[in-house]
Amino acid sequence: MTNEYVLEAISREFPESVISHFDSYGMLTVEIKKEDIKMVIHHLKASILDFQFLTDITGIHYPDNKERELGVIYHLHNLISNVRVRLKTFMPKLNAEVESITDLYAGANWMERETFDFFGIKFRNHPDLRIILNDPELGVHPMLKEFPLEDQTRTDKDDKMFGR
Repeated sequence: MTNEYVLEAISREFPESVISHFDSYGMLTVEIKKEDIKMVIHHLKASILDFQFLTDITGIHYPDNKERELGVIYHLHNLISNVRVRLKTFMPKLNAEVESITDLYAGANWMERETFDFFGIKFRNHPDLRIILNDPELGVHPMLKEFPLEDQTRTDKDDKMFGR
């Protein structure tokens, strides 16, 4: 199975869902419309393509692009053919919500919770979407690029010591 074969299968089944695609270091990356991402993932798992293993789900933040400010990235793996695919979907921060895939991959449970925790992206129909790694009283999603990298209130550090 090749990247071209996988892309052709996705494009044939969901011609209106594919926004863009490219090959990055041998891995096919496909951007999918937000409302179609779960259907595409279900097809990749249930069809002859047989992407049975969910490697990772994570978020991404592009603060300068308000229409595509937040994104969810899925990595799937066909273990038999040793083919991997990366799926991306983007959305505005105000509507940062996608459908949960916990009914397709049980391992998505914690990955979706982690993405919610760090990026604030909600997963509709998730069985237990809550903060798992940060302090629930933190009130922010720390992986968003809205916050300084270091604590600005610290007086015990001199940036000259770190080459800045």
